[in-house]
Amino acid sequence: MDVIRNQPGSTLTEILETPATTQQEVDHDTDMVSRAKKDSKTPEEMKDNQSMVKDAQLPLEQKKRKIQRNLRTLEQMGHVSSKNKYQDILNEIAKDIRNQRIHRKLRKAELAKLQQTLKALNKKAAFYEDQINYYDTYIKTCLDNLKIKNSRRSIKMDGKGELKGAKRAKPVKYTAAKLHEKGVLLGIDDLQTNQFKNVTFDIISTEDVGIFDVKSKFLGVDMEKVQLNIQDLLEMQYEGIAVMKMFDKVKVNVNLLIYLLNKKFYGK
Repeated sequence: MDVIRNQPGSTLTEILETPATTQQEVDHDTDMVSRAKKDSKTPEEMKDNQSMVKDAQLPLEQKKRKIQRNLRTLEQMGHVSSKNKYQDILNEIAKDIRNQRIHRKLRKAELAKLQQTLKALNKKAAFYEDQINYYDTYIKTCLDNLKIKNSRRSIKMDGKGELKGAKRAKPVKYTAAKLHEKGVLLGIDDLQTNQFKNVTFDIISTEDVGIFDVKSKFLGVDMEKVQLNIQDLLEMQYEGIAVMKMFDKVKVNVNLLIYLLNKKFYGK
């Protein structure tokens, strides 16, 4: 390929039998210096063998003479023929170049797929890390709730064998207008923004970890209770679901709802 690149011709025989000009020798030397610099950055296990490296350093005319000797040897073995000006070997070289390009494309596609897989794994790892942080915060909050505020008092057991004073977090109450102001509530079907002040929500922490009851009153009418599971909300967050509905009509921002629950009930 070095010979064909630096000394073009209509056939391989013509190229090999026509003496190289001084300029062609200079261009060839320049190409070889450039290749040597590039090869110096190649890992050892991927470098060409020493014989090929040594051949690459030969002057253009010496390369041509060596190619001619090798072609005669191949012709004696019946692999090529001078009658068709060694077209067979040129076809094989072209096929090899084409296969190398295909191989590079396949490697590029495989690398892109691996990078995509790594990105997905990193995203999942971040999701599980968020879950661990959530449960760590929850456990810490539970332990804090069991601490005695007054060091003079001792922990007493009630008749059911439970610790007195280990209270659940107090319920929080918001109007739809306030939640809309915080960005948690995005909208309510068939209800104008100026009516949000007439809609209330009570969020109550249950005895089950991460489970909350939500009671609502729309324009004075009590709605059926809705239950929120922090695990489901975190799953939505991981899957990229930004908006969910409550009571079949209330649109809320999932990320900000998780933030609100953590802040109000776990002090996070």
